[in-house]
Amino acid sequence: MTELYELEERAERLVLVGVAVGDEVTAQDSLTELAELVQTAGGLPVGQFIQNRAGFDIATYIGSGKVAELKQYLIMMDADGIVCDDELTPSQMNNLERELEVKILDRTMVILDIFAARASTREGKIQVELAQLRYRSTHLIGMGGILSRQGGGIGTRGPGEKQLEIDRRVIRERISRLKADLEQVKTNRATQRKQRLGNGIPVVCIVGYTNAGKSTLLNTLTNSEVLSEDKLFATLDPTTRSLELPDGQKILLTDTVGFIRKLPHHLIQAFRSTLEEAKYSDYILHVVDASNPQMDIQMHTVYAALRDLEIEGRPILTAFNKTDRENVPEVLKDFRADEVYRISARTGDGLQELLQGISRMIRENRIYFEHVYPYRDAAKIARVRQSGQVIEEVYREDGILIRAYVDKRGNYV
Repeated sequence: MTELYELEERAERLVLVGVAVGDEVTAQDSLTELAELVQTAGGLPVGQFIQNRAGFDIATYIGSGKVAELKQYLIMMDADGIVCDDELTPSQMNNLERELEVKILDRTMVILDIFAARASTREGKIQVELAQLRYRSTHLIGMGGILSRQGGGIGTRGPGEKQLEIDRRVIRERISRLKADLEQVKTNRATQRKQRLGNGIPVVCIVGYTNAGKSTLLNTLTNSEVLSEDKLFATLDPTTRSLELPDGQKILLTDTVGFIRKLPHHLIQAFRSTLEEAKYSDYILHVVDASNPQMDIQMHTVYAALRDLEIEGRPILTAFNKTDRENVPEVLKDFRADEVYRISARTGDGLQELLQGISRMIRENRIYFEHVYPYRDAAKIARVRQSGQVIEEVYREDGILIRAYVDKRGNYV
């Protein structure tokens, strides 16, 4: 049975710790994002500690000489613990916990914690628990202090075993059961996907960095009520909605989980079936937060993730969202996209142009189709009418002759 553990009433006071390997500006930007993650998880960032190094220290992440300095800083800030901006090894976690005598977290644990709180469907909960257990199976030694220091807080929430003495055998058995459950869910998803593709209705997958406004755009375009908040990872589970374009063409819009820098490989592995929704789409709609000064890095992160998932070769429309905000550049470019649009999902600005662009791109990817259907094949005829652009219907003795432009991936015979 899946359980969620509530955060303690008092928000944990946490110092964010990062290592700048050659570029302190990038490290600072990453810590700013980490602060958002911590706040989303219910923690309270109270300070930052950045160490410039040529690389991560194998024993303590920041270097033994800086640990004493960090300990004094924690006392001064009255902090309950630290959050390191990279995934720690078990030995790093154990050494820091022993030297600092506070709770030790890393970026992966915070993201897993957020996912545990946000997962709502059976598939999402299975995927989160699988990712958590895979992480814990490699960090049993280092997590001793975390699980024993206090009963709640970031890093202790979510499905999975609670006791400190959880052993690898128990984890392996649980992982095996979860993988079997996930395979069944994936089979069901594949069946639903096959039905969608067989309908011949073009599928447009919405991708983007977390909190770029993907769910808000889906809600605005389809008049639906998918959870949409100004928070990181507001939605985890893919949502598909039907939409009729200005020219009458029907499409399916699918919203997916957002990407983020340093997305834990445990999550990518566990959520692969969810992330791969984009793999079976006809078009990619890339939503970018144009008001974020880090949008270039965020776009690179999204494209790198799509490449890792082998999602390439599809037409891409990039929608630069939140252009109603201040400090949005006059010129917005995405050299990987086939077409680019300025929009505001909140105010509706630019959405008509975006929809017209989707219509135009679909028309360019249609093929001419001609077939005589027996009168008994009403369902197939309806599929052509629904998903294609019918030019002519001729009623003959042997059936109905349909001439139409249809999506080249559909099955209409």
